[in-house]
Amino acid sequence: MATENKDIDAVTGMATTGHEWDGIQELNTPLPRWWLWIFYACIVWAIGYWIVYPAWPLISSHTKGVLGYSSRAALAQDMAALAARRGEAGRALAEASLEDIRKSPDLLAFAMAQGKAAFGDNCAPCHGLGATGSKGYPNLNDDDWLWGGTLDAIHFTITHGVRSDDPDTRVNTMPAFGKDTILTKDEIGTIADFVLSISGQTPGADLDKGKQLFADNCAVCHGDEGKGNPELGAPNLTDRIWLYGGDRDSIIATITNARAGVMPTWKSRLDEPTIKALTVYVHALGGGK
Repeated sequence: MATENKDIDAVTGMATTGHEWDGIQELNTPLPRWWLWIFYACIVWAIGYWIVYPAWPLISSHTKGVLGYSSRAALAQDMAALAARRGEAGRALAEASLEDIRKSPDLLAFAMAQGKAAFGDNCAPCHGLGATGSKGYPNLNDDDWLWGGTLDAIHFTITHGVRSDDPDTRVNTMPAFGKDTILTKDEIGTIADFVLSISGQTPGADLDKGKQLFADNCAVCHGDEGKGNPELGAPNLTDRIWLYGGDRDSIIATITNARAGVMPTWKSRLDEPTIKALTVYVHALGGGK
């Protein structure tokens, strides 16, 4: 129960506020002076910030502030400054073909440096800083390519992406043989055993039946011997390099539900010289053809 009786607390010698709850009185403890000055300074700082920088939203825009600063404009200035610093080498990179870049020691060194930086900023979150990939993200250091490892093929993949919103994106569709009831659970297991056998792993039971099921359902994309087709983005199933796992359970999961990884198109995010530099850098990692 609150009262209006203000007393001096006998223990602390401090005045109370007059509020009491179940016999407990609230002390009228003043805020520290240093805290108050900091609080007042923050208010002054906030008012000054509202005036100097864009801060208040309007119906269709916002207040511009005395300085007229915006992060978008600052980025544009930084990009223009970067292009200026690149100078002649950047212009030469933009005009040269991929083969010419690889054959020119100076252009190659410039492209490798720019490509490494661009890879770290844009590609490493999925492929890793060392480009070794992870489950669902290809290793770019080996010679196993879903869509081809030539300079032109890598350039096209980076430019248009895979299953992206670009009209020219790379795309293929693996049927979900189990989810769409194309094959039974036993038939999927039999195909998985056959795939294990052609990849040099311990096979399962009926390989003759698995070979026939593979020929009827999988060979059209992966080839009669299961060595894949870069034109279709169909992986080689014989080299024991797996994007989603090569154990029996993982293979069954892939056949049952299919896979449909997505890589964004970079042509709207990176300029052509940067895409060329990325192409040369990725090609030079060790797996380019």
